[in-house]
Amino acid sequence: MENTDVRQKLLELAGDRRVSLAALSRMIGKNASYLQQFVRKGSPRKLEEEDRGMLARFFGVDEVELGRSKENSFGGADVSFTPEWLDVPRVTVGASAGSGASSEGEDVCGTIRFAARWLRSMGLQAEMLSAIAVKGDSMEPTLRDGDEILVDRTPGPLRDGIHVVRLEDNLLVKRIDAGRPGLVVLLSDNSAYRPVECRAEDVQVIGRVVWKGGRI
Repeated sequence: MENTDVRQKLLELAGDRRVSLAALSRMIGKNASYLQQFVRKGSPRKLEEEDRGMLARFFGVDEVELGRSKENSFGGADVSFTPEWLDVPRVTVGASAGSGASSEGEDVCGTIRFAARWLRSMGLQAEMLSAIAVKGDSMEPTLRDGDEILVDRTPGPLRDGIHVVRLEDNLLVKRIDAGRPGLVVLLSDNSAYRPVECRAEDVQVIGRVVWKGGRI
């Protein structure tokens, strides 16, 4: 694949995933301008093997699409590529199970790897997922401070369950009661926290929580 095609492909993949080149650069352990210089100035001339592999796993594509020669991929055979593992971005901002976490400065700070087969079995698409940390105790015992949660941003009708929402520029993780016209009630699993009533237009649903992980 020509270097110019690789650079264009990288831009397309980043655009589809809604992640900046600066964030991707930091993800692979480089300075923030590294991939910007690769795309705009052609320096470096090609991606290093380790960087290319990490980016390919993050986007769930064959390394050939990011510059690996076909002769070095699957013995030169023309086969369809189905990744066994997919990387989901971790964002720096936490979803507060409490008073609220500011959504300013949200950025990719790494990835969590999931089996592609497991994601498919759950009906999830990696490009619509992000992982963030829970802050606070309002969703205990279901979610505890420091837990990692997987958020599915796939558009669709509101379903029962726990969601990440934006309210007054804060991110919250709550259960949602939208049964009353024009109102949304944010519910905590911890009985020490009272329900919060909001106008429907004041609440933006970011996504549904579909998995959690944390320390025992």
